[in-house]
Amino acid sequence: MEKPQLGFWQVWNMSFGFLGIQFGWGLQMANMSAIYEYLGARPDQIPMLWLAAPLTGLLVQPVIGSMSDRTWGRLGRRRPYFLTGAILSSIALVLMPNSSALWMAAGLLWILDASINVSMEPFRAFVADLLPDEQRTHGFAMQSLFIGLGAVVASALPWLLTNVAGVASAAGHTIPVTVRLSFYVGSVAFLGAVLWTIVSTKEYPPEDLEAFRRMKAQRTGLVGGAREIGEAIAAMPATMRQLAPVQISTWFGLFCMWLYFPVAVARNVVGAPDETSPLYREGVEWAGLCFAMYSAVCFLFSFALPRIAQALGRRLTHALCLGAGALGLLSVAVIHDKHWLLLSMTGVGIAWASILAMPYALLSASLPAARTGVYMGIFNFFIVIPEILASLGFGWVMLHLLDNDRLAAVVAGGAFLALAALLVLRVQDVAAASPRAAA
Repeated sequence: MEKPQLGFWQVWNMSFGFLGIQFGWGLQMANMSAIYEYLGARPDQIPMLWLAAPLTGLLVQPVIGSMSDRTWGRLGRRRPYFLTGAILSSIALVLMPNSSALWMAAGLLWILDASINVSMEPFRAFVADLLPDEQRTHGFAMQSLFIGLGAVVASALPWLLTNVAGVASAAGHTIPVTVRLSFYVGSVAFLGAVLWTIVSTKEYPPEDLEAFRRMKAQRTGLVGGAREIGEAIAAMPATMRQLAPVQISTWFGLFCMWLYFPVAVARNVVGAPDETSPLYREGVEWAGLCFAMYSAVCFLFSFALPRIAQALGRRLTHALCLGAGALGLLSVAVIHDKHWLLLSMTGVGIAWASILAMPYALLSASLPAARTGVYMGIFNFFIVIPEILASLGFGWVMLHLLDNDRLAAVVAGGAFLALAALLVLRVQDVAAASPRAAA
Protein backbone atom coordinates (compact mmCIF):
# COMPACT_ATOMS: atom_id res chain seq x y z
CA MET A 1 0.00 0.00 0.00
CA GLU A 2 1.29 3.44 -0.95
CA LYS A 3 1.34 5.44 2.27
CA PRO A 4 0.00 9.01 1.91
CA GLN A 5 2.04 11.99 3.03
CA LEU A 6 0.82 13.27 6.39
CA GLY A 7 0.45 16.91 7.34
CA PHE A 8 2.33 18.67 10.14
CA TRP A 9 -0.44 18.32 12.72
CA GLN A 10 -0.97 14.64 11.90
CA VAL A 11 2.71 13.94 12.56
CA TRP A 12 2.44 16.14 15.68
CA ASN A 13 -0.49 14.14 17.05
CA MET A 14 1.07 10.72 16.39
CA SER A 15 4.25 11.80 18.21
CA PHE A 16 2.67 13.69 21.12
CA GLY A 17 2.62 10.63 23.38
CA PHE A 18 6.41 10.79 23.57
CA LEU A 19 6.01 13.97 25.61
CA GLY A 20 4.47 11.87 28.38
CA ILE A 21 6.89 8.96 27.96
CA GLN A 22 9.78 11.36 28.45
CA PHE A 23 8.33 12.52 31.76
CA GLY A 24 8.88 8.97 32.95
CA TRP A 25 12.44 8.75 31.62
CA GLY A 26 13.38 12.34 32.49
CA LEU A 27 12.31 12.13 36.12
CA GLN A 28 14.18 8.91 36.77
CA MET A 29 17.35 9.98 34.90
CA ALA A 30 17.60 13.23 36.85
CA ASN A 31 16.60 11.86 40.26
CA MET A 32 17.10 8.10 40.71
CA SER A 33 20.82 8.14 41.59
CA ALA A 34 20.12 10.83 44.18
CA ILE A 35 17.10 8.88 45.49
CA TYR A 36 19.37 5.86 45.93
CA GLU A 37 21.95 7.95 47.82
CA TYR A 38 19.20 9.48 49.98
CA LEU A 39 18.27 5.89 50.88
CA GLY A 40 21.89 5.03 51.78
CA ALA A 41 23.52 3.68 48.58
CA ARG A 42 27.28 4.02 47.96
CA PRO A 43 28.58 5.24 44.54
CA ASP A 44 29.83 1.76 43.58
CA GLN A 45 26.37 0.30 44.32
CA ILE A 46 24.50 2.68 42.00
CA PRO A 47 25.22 0.87 38.69
CA MET A 48 23.77 -2.38 40.00
CA LEU A 49 20.70 -0.57 41.32
CA TRP A 50 20.13 0.78 37.80
CA LEU A 51 20.14 -2.73 36.32
CA ALA A 52 16.34 -2.67 36.09
CA ALA A 53 16.31 -0.18 33.22
CA PRO A 54 18.35 -2.07 30.62
CA LEU A 55 17.28 -5.55 31.68
CA THR A 56 13.58 -4.80 31.34
CA GLY A 57 14.28 -3.22 27.94
CA LEU A 58 16.15 -6.34 26.83
CA LEU A 59 13.26 -8.59 27.81
CA VAL A 60 10.24 -6.42 27.13
CA GLN A 61 10.91 -4.48 23.92
CA PRO A 62 11.42 -7.36 21.42
CA VAL A 63 8.51 -9.28 22.92
CA ILE A 64 6.21 -6.25 22.76
CA GLY A 65 7.46 -5.49 19.25
CA SER A 66 6.64 -9.01 18.08
CA MET A 67 3.25 -8.96 19.81
CA SER A 68 2.30 -5.59 18.36
CA ASP A 69 3.26 -6.76 14.86
CA ARG A 70 0.68 -9.53 15.33
CA THR A 71 -2.06 -7.40 16.93
CA TRP A 72 -5.13 -5.92 15.30
CA GLY A 73 -8.30 -4.92 17.11
CA ARG A 74 -10.60 -2.01 17.92
CA LEU A 75 -7.69 0.16 19.10
CA GLY A 76 -5.49 -0.89 16.17
CA ARG A 77 -2.03 -2.44 16.23
CA ARG A 78 0.22 -0.29 18.45
CA ARG A 79 -2.27 1.77 20.48
CA PRO A 80 -3.32 -1.01 22.90
CA TYR A 81 0.29 -1.14 24.08
CA PHE A 82 0.52 2.66 24.37
CA LEU A 83 -2.46 2.61 26.72
CA THR A 84 -1.43 -0.37 28.86
CA GLY A 85 2.08 0.97 29.40
CA ALA A 86 0.84 4.47 30.22
CA ILE A 87 -1.55 3.28 32.93
CA LEU A 88 1.08 1.08 34.62
CA SER A 89 3.78 3.77 34.34
CA SER A 90 1.55 6.42 35.91
CA ILE A 91 0.90 4.20 38.92
CA ALA A 92 4.63 3.47 39.34
CA LEU A 93 5.48 7.19 39.14
CA VAL A 94 3.14 7.90 42.06
CA LEU A 95 4.67 5.13 44.19
CA MET A 96 8.38 5.71 43.39
CA PRO A 97 9.11 8.84 45.50
CA ASN A 98 7.41 7.23 48.49
CA SER A 99 10.07 4.49 48.65
CA SER A 100 11.26 3.92 52.20
CA ALA A 101 14.16 1.54 51.46
CA LEU A 102 16.65 0.76 48.68
CA TRP A 103 14.97 -2.54 47.79
CA MET A 104 11.63 -0.78 47.39
CA ALA A 105 13.05 1.92 45.09
CA ALA A 106 14.91 -0.67 43.00
CA GLY A 107 11.80 -2.86 42.71
CA LEU A 108 9.63 0.06 41.64
CA LEU A 109 12.24 1.03 39.03
CA TRP A 110 11.84 -2.45 37.52
CA ILE A 111 8.08 -1.95 37.30
CA LEU A 112 8.39 1.60 35.97
CA ASP A 113 10.91 0.69 33.29
CA ALA A 114 8.98 -2.35 32.13
CA SER A 115 5.83 -0.24 31.84
CA ILE A 116 7.56 2.59 29.95
CA ASN A 117 9.02 0.05 27.52
CA VAL A 118 5.54 -1.35 26.82
CA SER A 119 4.50 2.10 25.62
CA MET A 120 7.74 3.24 24.00
CA GLU A 121 8.72 0.43 21.61
CA PRO A 122 5.45 0.51 19.62
CA PHE A 123 5.86 4.30 19.25
CA ARG A 124 9.07 3.69 17.26
CA ALA A 125 7.26 1.25 14.95
CA PHE A 126 4.33 3.71 14.70
CA VAL A 127 6.41 6.09 12.56
CA ALA A 128 7.40 3.35 10.11
CA ASP A 129 3.78 2.11 10.01
CA LEU A 130 2.19 5.42 9.11
CA LEU A 131 4.79 7.48 7.25
CA PRO A 132 6.30 6.97 3.77
CA ASP A 133 10.10 6.65 3.53
CA GLU A 134 10.62 10.29 2.63
CA GLN A 135 8.86 11.50 5.81
CA ARG A 136 10.45 9.16 8.35
CA THR A 137 13.36 11.41 9.29
CA HIS A 138 10.78 14.13 9.92
CA GLY A 139 8.68 11.71 11.99
CA PHE A 140 11.56 10.58 14.19
CA ALA A 141 12.72 14.19 14.54
CA MET A 142 9.23 15.12 15.75
CA GLN A 143 9.54 12.39 18.37
CA SER A 144 12.89 13.93 19.36
CA LEU A 145 11.17 17.30 19.68
CA PHE A 146 8.63 15.95 22.15
CA ILE A 147 11.25 13.95 24.01
CA GLY A 148 13.27 17.14 24.40
CA LEU A 149 10.28 19.20 25.51
CA GLY A 150 9.11 16.58 28.00
CA ALA A 151 12.58 16.17 29.46
CA VAL A 152 13.02 19.93 29.86
CA VAL A 153 10.02 20.13 32.15
CA ALA A 154 10.59 16.79 33.90
CA SER A 155 14.28 17.43 34.65
CA ALA A 156 13.74 21.00 35.84
CA LEU A 157 10.63 20.34 37.97
CA PRO A 158 12.38 19.95 41.36
CA TRP A 159 14.46 23.11 40.73
CA LEU A 160 11.37 25.02 39.60
CA LEU A 161 9.35 23.91 42.62
CA THR A 162 12.14 25.08 44.94
CA ASN A 163 13.19 28.31 43.23
CA VAL A 164 9.99 29.48 41.53
CA ALA A 165 7.13 27.95 43.51
CA GLY A 166 8.96 28.27 46.84
CA VAL A 167 8.37 24.69 48.01
CA ALA A 168 10.66 23.93 50.95
CA SER A 169 12.38 20.57 51.50
CA ALA A 170 14.33 19.59 54.58
CA ALA A 171 17.95 18.46 54.15
CA GLY A 172 18.90 14.94 55.14
CA HIS A 173 18.25 11.37 54.02
CA THR A 174 14.55 11.93 53.28
CA ILE A 175 13.45 12.15 49.63
CA PRO A 176 12.62 15.88 49.18
CA VAL A 177 9.03 17.09 48.81
CA THR A 178 9.95 18.70 45.49
CA VAL A 179 10.95 15.31 44.07
CA ARG A 180 7.72 13.71 45.28
CA LEU A 181 5.57 16.43 43.70
CA SER A 182 7.54 16.19 40.45
CA PHE A 183 6.79 12.48 40.14
CA TYR A 184 3.09 13.10 40.77
CA VAL A 185 2.99 15.71 37.99
CA GLY A 186 4.83 13.27 35.72
CA SER A 187 2.22 10.60 36.36
CA VAL A 188 -0.60 12.82 35.10
CA ALA A 189 1.44 14.10 32.13
CA PHE A 190 2.40 10.57 31.02
CA LEU A 191 -1.14 9.27 30.87
CA GLY A 192 -2.61 12.46 29.38
CA ALA A 193 -0.10 12.74 26.52
CA VAL A 194 -0.42 9.08 25.51
CA LEU A 195 -4.23 9.35 25.55
CA TRP A 196 -3.96 12.33 23.17
CA THR A 197 -2.13 10.23 20.59
CA ILE A 198 -4.53 7.30 21.03
CA VAL A 199 -7.59 9.50 20.46
CA SER A 200 -6.18 11.69 17.67
CA THR A 201 -4.39 9.13 15.46
CA LYS A 202 -5.76 6.18 13.51
CA GLU A 203 -3.81 3.19 12.22
CA TYR A 204 -3.89 1.42 8.89
CA PRO A 205 -5.27 -2.15 8.95
CA PRO A 206 -3.06 -4.92 7.49
CA GLU A 207 -3.11 -4.92 3.68
CA ASP A 208 -4.13 -8.58 3.56
CA LEU A 209 -6.19 -9.24 6.68
CA GLU A 210 -6.59 -12.97 6.00
CA ALA A 211 -2.85 -13.44 5.53
CA PHE A 212 -2.28 -11.42 8.69
CA ARG A 213 -4.63 -13.70 10.65
CA ARG A 214 -2.86 -16.81 9.34
CA MET A 215 0.51 -15.39 10.35
CA LYS A 216 -0.86 -14.50 13.79
CA ALA A 217 -2.23 -18.03 14.25
CA GLN A 218 1.14 -19.56 13.35
CA ARG A 219 3.07 -17.43 15.82
CA THR A 220 1.00 -17.43 18.98
CA GLY A 221 2.33 -17.66 22.52
CA LEU A 222 5.85 -17.29 23.88
CA VAL A 223 7.26 -20.08 21.70
CA GLY A 224 5.99 -18.50 18.50
CA GLY A 225 7.20 -15.09 19.55
CA ALA A 226 10.64 -16.43 20.53
CA ARG A 227 10.90 -18.23 17.19
CA GLU A 228 10.08 -15.03 15.33
CA ILE A 229 12.67 -13.04 17.30
CA GLY A 230 15.31 -15.70 16.59
CA GLU A 231 14.51 -15.76 12.87
CA ALA A 232 14.64 -11.96 12.71
CA ILE A 233 18.06 -11.86 14.42
CA ALA A 234 19.41 -14.42 11.94
CA ALA A 235 18.15 -12.32 9.00
CA MET A 236 19.26 -8.97 10.45
CA PRO A 237 19.83 -6.35 7.70
CA ALA A 238 23.42 -5.18 7.08
CA THR A 239 22.64 -1.59 8.09
CA MET A 240 21.39 -2.82 11.45
CA ARG A 241 24.58 -4.83 12.03
CA GLN A 242 26.69 -1.77 11.21
CA LEU A 243 24.67 0.40 13.57
CA ALA A 244 25.17 -2.05 16.45
CA PRO A 245 28.66 -0.85 17.58
CA VAL A 246 27.55 2.76 17.15
CA GLN A 247 24.62 2.25 19.48
CA ILE A 248 26.65 0.24 21.98
CA SER A 249 29.29 2.96 22.29
CA THR A 250 26.67 5.72 22.38
CA TRP A 251 24.69 4.18 25.20
CA PHE A 252 27.76 3.30 27.25
CA GLY A 253 28.46 7.03 27.18
CA LEU A 254 24.92 8.10 28.01
CA PHE A 255 24.64 5.59 30.85
CA CYS A 256 27.82 6.96 32.45
CA MET A 257 26.34 10.44 32.27
CA TRP A 258 22.92 9.53 33.66
CA LEU A 259 24.33 7.50 36.54
CA TYR A 260 26.90 9.98 37.75
CA PHE A 261 26.33 13.50 36.39
CA PRO A 262 23.81 14.63 39.09
CA VAL A 263 25.90 13.35 41.99
CA ALA A 264 29.13 14.57 40.32
CA VAL A 265 27.71 18.09 40.13
CA ALA A 266 26.68 17.91 43.79
CA ARG A 267 30.02 16.59 45.04
CA ASN A 268 32.68 17.75 42.53
CA VAL A 269 31.32 21.08 41.27
CA VAL A 270 29.08 22.46 44.04
CA GLY A 271 31.26 20.91 46.77
CA ALA A 272 28.73 19.08 48.95
CA PRO A 273 30.57 16.99 51.61
CA ASP A 274 27.78 14.36 51.76
CA GLU A 275 24.13 13.81 50.92
CA THR A 276 22.92 15.39 54.20
CA SER A 277 24.32 18.80 53.21
CA PRO A 278 21.99 21.47 51.75
CA LEU A 279 24.64 21.83 49.02
CA TYR A 280 23.92 18.28 47.91
CA ARG A 281 20.25 19.03 47.19
CA GLU A 282 21.29 22.27 45.51
CA GLY A 283 23.76 20.40 43.29
CA VAL A 284 21.29 17.67 42.32
CA GLU A 285 18.65 20.28 41.49
CA TRP A 286 21.19 22.20 39.37
CA ALA A 287 22.08 18.98 37.58
CA GLY A 288 18.38 18.53 36.87
CA LEU A 289 18.40 22.03 35.37
CA CYS A 290 21.43 21.00 33.26
CA PHE A 291 19.46 17.98 32.03
CA ALA A 292 16.64 20.37 31.22
CA MET A 293 19.16 22.44 29.25
CA TYR A 294 20.27 19.55 27.05
CA SER A 295 16.65 18.58 26.57
CA ALA A 296 15.77 22.16 25.56
CA VAL A 297 18.61 22.13 23.04
CA CYS A 298 17.32 18.78 21.80
CA PHE A 299 13.86 20.32 21.38
CA LEU A 300 15.15 23.32 19.41
CA PHE A 301 17.72 21.40 17.37
CA SER A 302 15.06 18.89 16.30
CA PHE A 303 13.51 21.58 14.11
CA ALA A 304 16.78 21.95 12.17
CA LEU A 305 17.80 18.28 12.16
CA PRO A 306 15.82 17.15 9.06
CA ARG A 307 17.26 20.01 6.98
CA ILE A 308 20.80 19.31 8.14
CA ALA A 309 20.36 15.61 7.37
CA GLN A 310 19.06 16.46 3.91
CA ALA A 311 22.10 18.67 3.24
CA LEU A 312 24.85 16.51 4.78
CA GLY A 313 23.33 13.06 4.78
CA ARG A 314 22.07 11.17 7.83
CA ARG A 315 25.38 9.41 8.51
CA LEU A 316 27.61 12.52 8.61
CA THR A 317 24.96 14.46 10.49
CA HIS A 318 24.88 11.82 13.23
CA ALA A 319 28.69 11.69 13.44
CA LEU A 320 28.97 15.47 13.91
CA CYS A 321 26.21 15.52 16.52
CA LEU A 322 27.81 12.70 18.50
CA GLY A 323 31.09 14.63 18.39
CA ALA A 324 29.35 17.65 19.91
CA GLY A 325 28.05 15.47 22.74
CA ALA A 326 31.51 14.02 23.36
CA LEU A 327 33.01 17.50 23.70
CA GLY A 328 30.23 18.46 26.08
CA LEU A 329 30.90 15.62 28.51
CA LEU A 330 34.69 15.85 28.25
CA SER A 331 34.53 19.56 29.11
CA VAL A 332 32.96 18.79 32.50
CA ALA A 333 36.44 17.75 33.71
CA VAL A 334 37.69 21.36 33.60
CA ILE A 335 34.57 23.19 34.82
CA HIS A 336 34.45 24.58 38.38
CA ASP A 337 31.61 27.10 38.00
CA LYS A 338 28.24 25.34 37.79
CA HIS A 339 26.90 27.88 35.28
CA TRP A 340 29.38 26.75 32.62
CA LEU A 341 27.82 23.27 32.78
CA LEU A 342 24.90 24.68 30.79
CA LEU A 343 27.29 25.20 27.86
CA SER A 344 28.52 21.60 28.19
CA MET A 345 24.94 20.40 28.06
CA THR A 346 24.39 22.30 24.80
CA GLY A 347 26.68 19.81 23.08
CA VAL A 348 24.93 16.90 24.78
CA GLY A 349 21.56 18.24 23.62
CA ILE A 350 22.70 18.33 19.99
CA ALA A 351 23.86 14.72 20.30
CA TRP A 352 20.66 13.66 22.07
CA ALA A 353 18.43 15.04 19.31
CA SER A 354 20.36 13.03 16.74
CA ILE A 355 20.52 9.88 18.91
CA LEU A 356 16.73 9.86 19.14
CA ALA A 357 16.22 10.25 15.38
CA MET A 358 19.13 9.42 13.07
CA PRO A 359 19.77 5.75 14.00
CA TYR A 360 16.06 4.96 13.56
CA ALA A 361 15.86 6.89 10.29
CA LEU A 362 18.94 5.00 9.01
CA LEU A 363 17.48 1.70 10.19
CA SER A 364 13.85 1.98 9.11
CA ALA A 365 14.60 2.11 5.36
CA SER A 366 16.29 -1.30 5.60
CA LEU A 367 13.51 -3.13 7.49
CA PRO A 368 10.76 -5.36 6.03
CA ALA A 369 7.36 -3.78 6.72
CA ALA A 370 5.85 -6.94 8.26
CA ARG A 371 8.60 -7.12 10.90
CA THR A 372 9.13 -3.46 11.77
CA GLY A 373 7.99 -3.90 15.38
CA VAL A 374 10.14 -6.91 16.19
CA TYR A 375 13.22 -5.35 14.54
CA MET A 376 12.73 -2.11 16.46
CA GLY A 377 12.61 -4.23 19.61
CA ILE A 378 15.75 -6.16 18.64
CA PHE A 379 17.50 -2.87 17.82
CA ASN A 380 16.97 -1.99 21.46
CA PHE A 381 19.41 -4.83 22.33
CA PHE A 382 22.22 -2.51 21.25
CA ILE A 383 21.01 0.03 23.80
CA VAL A 384 20.36 -2.24 26.75
CA ILE A 385 23.31 -4.65 26.43
CA PRO A 386 25.90 -1.91 27.14
CA GLU A 387 23.71 -0.63 29.96
CA ILE A 388 23.53 -4.14 31.47
CA LEU A 389 27.31 -4.53 31.18
CA ALA A 390 27.76 -1.12 32.81
CA SER A 391 25.32 -2.00 35.59
CA LEU A 392 27.12 -5.28 36.32
CA GLY A 393 30.70 -4.17 35.85
CA PHE A 394 31.02 -0.41 36.23
CA GLY A 395 30.67 -0.60 40.00
CA TRP A 396 33.94 -2.58 40.06
CA VAL A 397 35.55 0.02 37.78
CA MET A 398 34.36 2.82 40.07
CA LEU A 399 35.65 1.10 43.21
CA HIS A 400 38.99 -0.25 41.95
CA LEU A 401 40.03 1.99 39.04
CA LEU A 402 38.31 5.35 39.50
CA ASP A 403 38.36 5.47 43.32
CA ASN A 404 34.60 6.22 43.29
CA ASP A 405 35.29 9.48 41.42
CA ARG A 406 31.91 10.43 39.96
CA LEU A 407 33.44 13.07 37.70
CA ALA A 408 35.80 10.55 36.08
CA ALA A 409 32.77 8.44 35.15
CA VAL A 410 31.17 11.39 33.36
CA VAL A 411 34.38 12.02 31.39
CA ALA A 412 34.48 8.33 30.41
CA GLY A 413 31.01 8.85 28.95
CA GLY A 414 32.43 11.56 26.68
CA ALA A 415 35.12 9.18 25.42
CA PHE A 416 32.48 6.60 24.49
CA LEU A 417 30.49 9.20 22.52
CA ALA A 418 33.65 10.16 20.60
CA LEU A 419 34.16 6.51 19.64
CA ALA A 420 30.55 6.28 18.45
CA ALA A 421 31.07 9.35 16.24
CA LEU A 422 33.89 7.58 14.45
CA LEU A 423 32.04 4.28 14.09
CA VAL A 424 28.94 5.80 12.48
CA LEU A 425 31.00 6.79 9.42
CA ARG A 426 31.13 3.15 8.32
CA VAL A 427 27.32 2.69 8.34
CA GLN A 428 25.59 2.26 4.97
CA ASP A 429 22.50 4.43 4.41
CA VAL A 430 20.44 2.31 2.00
CA ALA A 431 18.08 5.19 1.24
CA ALA A 432 20.85 7.72 0.51
CA ALA A 433 20.44 7.30 -3.23
CA SER A 434 16.97 8.83 -3.00
CA PRO A 435 17.11 12.60 -2.41
CA ARG A 436 13.62 12.46 -0.89
CA ALA A 437 14.56 9.84 1.70
CA ALA A 438 16.39 12.19 3.99
CA ALA A 439 13.69 14.81 3.91
